[in-house]
Amino acid sequence: MIKLDHVSKTFGGGESEVAAVRDVTLDIAQGEIFGIIGYSGAGKSTLVRCINLLEKPTQGTVTVDGVELTALSEKELSRQRQKIGMIFQQFNLFMQRTCLGNICFPLELAGWDRERAKQRGMELLELVGLPDKAGAYPAQLSGGQKQRIAIARALASRPKVLLCDEATSALDPQATRSVLRLIQQINRETGITVVIITHEMAVVEEICSRVAILDQGTMVETGTVEEVFSNPKTDAGRRLVYPDGLPAEHAPSTNLVRIAFDGGSVYEPIIATLAAEVGVKVSILAADTRNIDDKAFGTMLLSLPQDPGEAAKAMAYLKDQKNLSVEEVADYHG
Repeated sequence: MIKLDHVSKTFGGGESEVAAVRDVTLDIAQGEIFGIIGYSGAGKSTLVRCINLLEKPTQGTVTVDGVELTALSEKELSRQRQKIGMIFQQFNLFMQRTCLGNICFPLELAGWDRERAKQRGMELLELVGLPDKAGAYPAQLSGGQKQRIAIARALASRPKVLLCDEATSALDPQATRSVLRLIQQINRETGITVVIITHEMAVVEEICSRVAILDQGTMVETGTVEEVFSNPKTDAGRRLVYPDGLPAEHAPSTNLVRIAFDGGSVYEPIIATLAAEVGVKVSILAADTRNIDDKAFGTMLLSLPQDPGEAAKAMAYLKDQKNLSVEEVADYHG
C-alpha cells in the first residue's frame, strides 16, 4: 500500500542544512498497522508528512496504492490525498464548528452536497461512538472525545490509509487505550492501512504488527513487534525497548548469559525447570519481559554457577529450549 524508496528530506542549505530524514526505504502492506518509533527529533513526523507529501521529499519517491505521488501535479496530488486520512496530536479541530461540521468539512471541500455529507457525518459519529455529540462543539469535549471526532473527520472520504502523528500523546492512559482500541476496530472492519507515529513503546506493543525505529533521521531497525521487542539489534532499539537500561549492580564479571524470549508460552517456567530437572540454580540479575498474546518476549540477564561443569549443563539446557536464544555476555557493565 505504501512504498518509500530512498526518501530523504533536508531543510535549509549550506552550513544551516538539516537532514531530517535520511535515505529511508520502507514497504507497508495493505491492511496492516505499522509503527514508526523514535525519540524526539528522530524525524518521525517529517517522515509521515512525506507519505502524503505535506513535506515533499528532497530525494526519493513515495508510492501509495500504486500511484507515485512524487510524480504528480498539484491538482493530481490533491485528488490522491483524499485516499490518505491524517490525525494529529493536538486534534486540529475547528473550534467554531460543531462536531458534525468538523467531520463534514473535508466532504464540503470535495464537493459533496450538504445532505449527503451530513448523512456520512452521522455514520461516522456512530462509528466512533459519539452519535449524541453531533451538535456539540470541541470545547465541550474531553481529549479522548476530540480525538475520536478527529478520527471520524479523517475517515470522511473513505481513505485507504490513516496516518496517526503522535495521536495519543496528549491523552491520559485510559483515553489512549480507548482510542487505540477504536483504531484497531476500524482497521479490522474496513481494512484501512494504519501508520502510527509515536515515541511510546507501549503504543506499538498495544496495536502494531510491525515497527520501524528511526534515529537521527535514519531507519536503523525494522521487523515485527515481537522480533524487535525480544532482541533489538541496534543501540537505538535497545534504548527504546529498555529505556532504563539493564541494571548491573552486584553483577559478577564472568559466567554471564543473556537469554531472549522469542515467543514461547508465558506459562513455561524456564528457570524453575532448569533448577528442578537439571539441578542447576542460576541467578536472574535483570529482566525485561512482556506478555503479548500469552507469548513471552524480552530478555533476562543470568549469572551461571562458577563451576564449569554446572555452567555447561545450564548452557546446554538453555540452548535446547524452543523460542529461546542464548548469548554469552563478556564483562557486562549495564
